[in-house]
Parts: sequence; structure tokens; C-alpha cells
Amino acid sequence: MTDIQNEVIAHLSTRRSAVAREMDGPGPDEAGIAEMLKIAARVPDHGKIAPWRFIVVEGEARAALAERLLKMAEEREGPIEGMRRDNELARFTRPAVTVVVVSAPRPHPKVPRAEQVASAAAVCMNLIHAAHAYGFAAQWLTGWQAFDDGAARLLGVTAEETVAGFISIGTRGNPLDERDRPDVPALTSRWKPDNEIG
Repeated sequence: MTDIQNEVIAHLSTRRSAVAREMDGPGPDEAGIAEMLKIAARVPDHGKIAPWRFIVVEGEARAALAERLLKMAEEREGPIEGMRRDNELARFTRPAVTVVVVSAPRPHPKVPRAEQVASAAAVCMNLIHAAHAYGFAAQWLTGWQAFDDGAARLLGVTAEETVAGFISIGTRGNPLDERDRPDVPALTSRWKPDNEIG
């Protein structure tokens, strides 16, 4: 194998999500974000329809979004205090940048909706890899903010769209410990003619 192949394999074999609320700055600059988004967009996209788009949350907009979302949650639940309040604010204020990946499927005679949604998920994972390759920490989150109609309107996500993920990007706050991984052999089978479920 070449050195580049070994580097790619090492990256894929050791990639680990950071925790958004434990991130800090610095984050990528404007040019860095632009390059990461270009990499994110290099995904399977049957029909070349790009059934996704990006919303970048950075700078002072982070705190403004966090406060608006907290207020929205409090209108529904009542006062939110303590660690829960801190965590609600931190998920958008601690990372230097949050990229909202919006799944935007559209009617197409040959590309099913499910395939378009899967393409948006691939964008999220590619963006995670791009952030790590550039030396930043990253995490893919959803949470209530991804599924709430009011939060969608606040973000500028239309009724025909959904949030595929909030990709938090910044500098790692704490060292990342490895976590348990799935037992891949136990999840793997080989198809045989008698596998059909009757």
C-alpha cells in the first residue's frame, strides 16, 4: 500500500466523534468551510440532483440561534435551568461552526425519496471526515431541534425539507477515548438460496 492509502485507512479506522458541548475554538475559516462543504458534496447522488443543502451557523449567530431555540423549548416545557440549560446553549455556542445539513428531496421519476434522503446522510458523514482531515473535531447531532416545526422555520427549513443533521465543528475540548464498537462479524451474513423469508 502507498503512504496515502495507509493514511486514509488510519483515518477511517480511528475517527471518533467529539462532544459538541465540550468543543472550543478555533474553527475553520471561511475558505476552510468552503473546502469542507465541497468535500461533503462528493457523495453518491443518482441523477445529479443534489437533494440537500447547507446552512452555516457561525460567529455571533451561534448565540442568537441558541437563545432562540432555548426560548422555544421553554415556551413548550416551562423554565429550563441548571445543566440542561447549559447544554441547550452549549450545543450551538461551543463549536466554532455548526453546519445544518438539510435533506431536500424532490420528485424524480427515477430516484426514490429514500435514496435522496440517504444521499443527505452521506453528506453528513463526508463532512465529518472532511473536518477531521483538516484537523478539527466534529460531531453529527440531531436532537429535538432537528424535528420541531418551529425550529425548522427558525432555521429556514421548508415544510418539504428536513434536518439531516447538525454537524458541529471546532477544537476538541478533552482527549477522546475509544468507545465500544459493534461486533461486525455478528452483524454480517452471506446470502444463500435458502435465505428467503417465507
